[in-house]
Amino acid sequence: MQDSTTKQRIAVKFHDLAGLMDERMSRQWAAAEASAYGWGGVRAVSEAIGMSPHTIRKGSTELAGREANPDIPIPPRIRRPGGGRKRCTESDPELSAALELVVDPVTRGDPMSPLRWTCKSTTRLAEELTRQGHPASPSTVGRLLKAAGYSLQSNRKTKEGGGHPDRNAQFEHINAMVKAFQENGQPVISVDTKKKELVGEFKNGGREWQPSGHPQEVLVHDFMDKELGKAIPYGVYDVTGNQGWVSVGIDHDTARFAAEAIRRWWKKMGSRRYRGADRLLITADGGGSNGSRCRLWKVALQELARGLGIPLHVCHFPPGTSKWNKIEHRMFCHITQNWRGRPLVSHEVIINLIANTATDRGLTIQAELDPGSYPTGIKVTDEQLAAVNITPNAFHGEWNYSILPGKREK
Repeated sequence: MQDSTTKQRIAVKFHDLAGLMDERMSRQWAAAEASAYGWGGVRAVSEAIGMSPHTIRKGSTELAGREANPDIPIPPRIRRPGGGRKRCTESDPELSAALELVVDPVTRGDPMSPLRWTCKSTTRLAEELTRQGHPASPSTVGRLLKAAGYSLQSNRKTKEGGGHPDRNAQFEHINAMVKAFQENGQPVISVDTKKKELVGEFKNGGREWQPSGHPQEVLVHDFMDKELGKAIPYGVYDVTGNQGWVSVGIDHDTARFAAEAIRRWWKKMGSRRYRGADRLLITADGGGSNGSRCRLWKVALQELARGLGIPLHVCHFPPGTSKWNKIEHRMFCHITQNWRGRPLVSHEVIINLIANTATDRGLTIQAELDPGSYPTGIKVTDEQLAAVNITPNAFHGEWNYSILPGKREK
C-alpha cells in the first residue's frame, strides 16, 4: 500500500537535489528511491516527482548494470553519441540561406517578397519560412538570426543629404567669424525654430516619476484643439554667454516671426549684456523661415537692423547640416529633456517649462508668449528686395552677407 507521507518525503528530497543532478543521475536516484519504496515504488516515485515510469525503469536498468559490472567506468557523456533531436540546420541545410533571403529581401533576395512591406518579427519570419517549405519555430529563427550577426536595431539619424563641395570651407568661415566677433566683444547668436507642439492633454515622449500604477492620463488621438491651438518655439541662443531666449508663437513660423524673436531677445537680454555692441552675428540654418533663399527673411532683417541701429551679419549653414547649428545641441535638446513625459496643456505651462530649463554648465533661458499674427504667403517683389541694404560676402555671398541699417545707395 502506497504511503502518502513517504511520497511527500520523496518529493521534498527531489526538489532539494534536482538542481545538482543531471539527467542520468536524476533517473538513477529515482530508481534507487523506487527500489527502497518496495512494491509499487516506480508508480509512487513517478507520481511524487513527475518523472515518467519508463525513465525510472531505465534508471533501474543502469543501476543493475553498474552492480553487475562495477569495474566499467561511468561514461562521460549523458546521452549516446548522436542522441537528441537534430538541429534544424542539419535536417534542412538550406534553412539559413532561406532566412537570409526573407529577412533582407531588398539586398539579398526578391524585392517583391511579401515580407518587404510587413513587420519582420520572428513569428512572421517563421511563418514565411514554413510557407516556403522550411518549417521553423520563432525561437529557432531568433537563434539563427543572432548566429548570423543580426540584432534588433532602431533607425539612426546619420544621413544629412547631399554634401556641398564647400561644406567644410563654410564651417571654417563660420568658425572664423564667430571667433572674430567674440574676440571683439560682439554678440553671436544661433537661431532656429524648435518643433511645433500641440497644446493640450496630448502624449509627450519620455517618462517621469509618478506613483506606481498611476500614469498621467492623456488623450488617445492627437487632433489639434481649436481653442488651445499649437505652440511654435523660436529660439535665440547666445553662443558666448550660454544664455537663451524663446519666443513661443501661436500663429505661423514666418521670417517676420523669426526677426521679432531676435528683436525681443535683444531688448530683454542682448542689449543689457552687450552694451557697447556695434554689430551682431547671426548663424542660422539654410532653410525654413530663416533660410538663405527666403526673400522675406532679408526684408525682415532689414527692418530689424533699422530698429536695432546696428549691422547684422548672417552666416548660414550649408544644406543638410542643420544639426550642426549650436542651438540644437546646446539649448533645444535640454528643453526637450526638461519637459519629457509631461503633457503641454497650455501655453503658460510651455513657457514655464522652457524658462525653468537649466544645466550644470550654466545655461539659463527666458521665454515669452508672442501672440502676434504672422500671415503666410507674403510675396516680396524685386523692388522690395532691391531696397534691402545687403552686402554679400566674397565667399558664398548667398550664405554669408551683411545687412546695414541705412538705406541702400542707388
